[in-house]
Amino acid sequence: MARFFEDFAVGEKFVTRSRTITESDVVQFAALTGDFTYLHVDAVAAASTPFGQRIAHGALIYSYSIGLTTQLNLLEGTVIAFYGLDRLRSVKPTFFGDTIHVEKTVASLERKEKGGLIAYDTRVVNQHGDAVMVYSDKVLVRYRNGG
Repeated sequence: MARFFEDFAVGEKFVTRSRTITESDVVQFAALTGDFTYLHVDAVAAASTPFGQRIAHGALIYSYSIGLTTQLNLLEGTVIAFYGLDRLRSVKPTFFGDTIHVEKTVASLERKEKGGLIAYDTRVVNQHGDAVMVYSDKVLVRYRNGG
């Protein structure tokens, strides 16, 4: 159910469903973006890295975090705009076969002229409970009565 700015509270936490990262996901992302870096697509070369195996693109994990968050339907029909992204960090590798979900916590709420600005602290978490990516993001959301 879509929510308006007034429906959010600082400290409120949202958790998405999970998604398993497959080799097909990574290969298709490499083809789509043209990023065929060996860490992602060359099993033999990647075996000699500190990771010991291929890893998913950080940009792919970020993209999936957007999709998983969108599936919560929190802002369907009320979002005005994506406002920004800060401090994006891939803090651990995501391997083929890892299952991730997203945890978003409302960090702040700020009233603006055209809508309310919601800032989130976001963590992408694997099946072991480890954060693999962290970032802060903001969205501009409609007010319930337009102002």
